[in-house]
Amino acid sequence: MNTVAKPATRPANPNFSSGPCAKRPGWTPLVLADAVLGRSHRSKLGKDRINDVMDRSRAMLGLPDDYRIAVVAASDTGAMEMAMWSLLGARGVDIFAWESFGSGWVTDVAKQLKLEDVRVLEADYGDLPDLGQADFSRDVIFTWNGTTSGVRVPNGDWIADDREGLVIADATSAVFAMDIPWSKIDVATYSWQKVMGGEAQHGVLILSPRAIERLESYSPPWPMPKLFRLTSGGKFSESIFQGSTINTPSMLCVEDALDGLKWGESIGGLKSLIQRSERNLSTLARWVESSPNVEFLAHDPATRSNTSVCFKIVAPWFTELDDDQQAAVTKRVSAILDDEGVAYDIDGYRDAPPGLRIWAGATIEASDLDALTQWIDWAIELAKSEFTVQV
Repeated sequence: MNTVAKPATRPANPNFSSGPCAKRPGWTPLVLADAVLGRSHRSKLGKDRINDVMDRSRAMLGLPDDYRIAVVAASDTGAMEMAMWSLLGARGVDIFAWESFGSGWVTDVAKQLKLEDVRVLEADYGDLPDLGQADFSRDVIFTWNGTTSGVRVPNGDWIADDREGLVIADATSAVFAMDIPWSKIDVATYSWQKVMGGEAQHGVLILSPRAIERLESYSPPWPMPKLFRLTSGGKFSESIFQGSTINTPSMLCVEDALDGLKWGESIGGLKSLIQRSERNLSTLARWVESSPNVEFLAHDPATRSNTSVCFKIVAPWFTELDDDQQAAVTKRVSAILDDEGVAYDIDGYRDAPPGLRIWAGATIEASDLDALTQWIDWAIELAKSEFTVQV
């Protein structure tokens, strides 16, 4: 029998998925009414819309004037693939991995591109590798925020200013929610579906002058798919970063990204977006301190994500279960919350340890998180009582 009373207050918005993420507060389909539909994306009107998104993104993020920013295909994954296939091979590579997406980039580098001079620096879920091992005479690849482990790098202080290689950051759950020192980054990628709640499908690629120099001075030995080509005749394709996308984008997605940026501007820009995410993390931290049922998956408070926040269940009865039983109970907790219409899609990532993953980015209200945590405690107790009856 569940000894915890069923909560009376429900989150106003039950969407806590880590991707695609919740739309910004107040969003309705009406914000897409002015989308450029039925027109070529290469028309002046279409290119103006694309460039408006890039210009607003540049301004809000505070990108240096000589950095380039472009819309590319296939979400953050496409942007990272484009960067790695176009830039790697000139030097040895150090690649950091502490969760599933970072491990995916290891597979790309070692098994797909088949680079020989690769050092893989890894850590288990919940921890961060020793960043001090990075050799900046080499190219360095890492995820700024481990979306499936809830572990982020605490800052960019560990990145050398006098580096010889390129620093390539998968920053898809970090951009617009964390303070990224752009002078430390040569390549960054992200997607609209994270933090700002934009529609999926497209990625964003940011390049420093050092990355552009690499593109013009080095040609990879492998065939280059059209979607990845950032040069033409050995010269950097500037037009891609001036609104002329390689393939046809969805102008509905462009319009939605534009709406998210305008909302971000209206609440105070990057500083306010970061503050909203940090406030959400604080709300969840207070819950962890008071609940006997959960702990952060990230062990070090300095590395805990403020966007994709991951938890493990630590109730004594739960820790006595085997791995399969823990996975079953965790899925049941998520299913109970889904059935109640309280929280959708908060089960941990399929490759991660059994647990819960709650999106806490800027589009989420702290009051909804506060209500959700009470429901999670209730659902854990209900799952316990159901499991006890079964066994």
